[in-house]
Amino acid sequence: MTHNKPSYLMALDAGTGSIRAVIFDTEGNQIGAFQQEWTHLSDPNIPGSMEFDISKNWELACLCIQNVLKQNNITSEQIVAISTCSMREGIVLYDAHKTPIWACGNVDARAVNEVVELKSLYNNTFEQYVYDISGQTLALSALPRLLWLAHNQSDLYREVKYISMISDWLGFMLSGELAVEPSNAGTTGMLNLKTRQWHSDLLEMVGLNANILPPVKETGEKLGVITESVATKTGLNAGIPVIVGGGDVQLGCIGLGITEPEQAAIIGGTFWQQVVNLPSTTTDPVMNVRINPHVINPLVQAESISFFTGLTMRWFRDAFCEEEKNVANKLGIDAYTLLEQMAEKVPVGSNDVIPVFSDAMHFKSWYHASPSFINLSIDPEKCNKAVLFRALQENAAIVSSSNLDQVKEFSKVNLTSVVFAGGGSKGKLWSQILADVTGLIVNVPVVKEATALGCAIAAGVGAGIYPSLAEAGKKLVKFERQHIPNMENHKLYQAHKVKWMDVYKKQLQLVDLNLTKSLWKAPGL
Repeated sequence: MTHNKPSYLMALDAGTGSIRAVIFDTEGNQIGAFQQEWTHLSDPNIPGSMEFDISKNWELACLCIQNVLKQNNITSEQIVAISTCSMREGIVLYDAHKTPIWACGNVDARAVNEVVELKSLYNNTFEQYVYDISGQTLALSALPRLLWLAHNQSDLYREVKYISMISDWLGFMLSGELAVEPSNAGTTGMLNLKTRQWHSDLLEMVGLNANILPPVKETGEKLGVITESVATKTGLNAGIPVIVGGGDVQLGCIGLGITEPEQAAIIGGTFWQQVVNLPSTTTDPVMNVRINPHVINPLVQAESISFFTGLTMRWFRDAFCEEEKNVANKLGIDAYTLLEQMAEKVPVGSNDVIPVFSDAMHFKSWYHASPSFINLSIDPEKCNKAVLFRALQENAAIVSSSNLDQVKEFSKVNLTSVVFAGGGSKGKLWSQILADVTGLIVNVPVVKEATALGCAIAAGVGAGIYPSLAEAGKKLVKFERQHIPNMENHKLYQAHKVKWMDVYKKQLQLVDLNLTKSLWKAPGL
């Protein structure tokens, strides 16, 4: 180790849209990052498919590692450990030689028929059984995808000897060692929430090979070391410890200091996640909410998802706000900042405009209404771009609030505050609206993209720099600002929320009647 130079930790973060290598110092400060976008292609012959290009995406990962070192003038000797994280649900399959042979992304929805088939098993009780054990439903779990392979690509399925998640695949590619960890593997629907080990009976019950399940290691454990061949490809030194990482949301919670029971975060990205640490391992009796293992053993988290929230806002900006984008560019500010300044002048409730996009989460039977705006006016004072922009922000907060209500109903967790992170939290107006709608104190951290920081913390725990994930999370998280709810606005939003729920139910009926097209439906519905 070079003693006259600082030491660093590296996170390899595989999101839905990109892969990036991020370097942090041991105080949790981001030093540099290099990112490459990637595309998950759909096979035109397989509706709902989301292929994951194993070979090409590994090349992009190596490129990110090479460039983040080069651009920040950091030598490999200064990297004390590396860990990996990824989008969840995506799986990688391997043959007997541990060669990756097939992979799919997180919202791969090819297995519609298999979901229907599995739901009908054991007098229609199989999905409830899976949920009670794993906290997952069948829609995006690994069971129907494996069954689809057995039905449609049987030669390939017979070659399968191991399964892992994408974060585990990255760790395997770096070290040659294959294991999974609970926070990400939990989303397969094949891991027991209480034991944090595989529940192989679930595969056997549906006629699948239960001998494909690799060992389970916990986040922060040493997986292996950088191999000679990887050292040649990446510029990292052979022998650098590779530490078990985890799922993006759960590691993000470490980077936000969400490390103890009854703490909560809202992570505002393309999808918004509302995550609540539960005081005990329990599931939702009506199956509205998914339950995942946290990276901190034995904690579990209730997680609700708001669909396409960030994507909807980007669509609105790009489809309708070219003028504002040009003005913002001339002013040297972000277009969202300009739109927020415009939206600040709009009254609470956005003149009763009701956006219909994501529904609250109903994990057992999850689908959305057709995207629309209700109560538009032809009066330009009452309905303009500022009004619609604020209405979308309010709607995102209402959906988040509804999801938190569902968690409270079965867990009895009474929140007083929430950490708001991700791209959405950059908006000061949006942060205040979230506080006003939920009635909770909203704390916004300095590091808003917390997943990579949580991943680096895992690397630091494995290298012995930090005593534990929880202690490091508490120590390193710093907050930029706090938003206190305006309780008068809160009362107004409560009434607005009730109206939104009633309108959404009616809009779902139009989908049921095949008069409108759903924004998204879970496989098997």
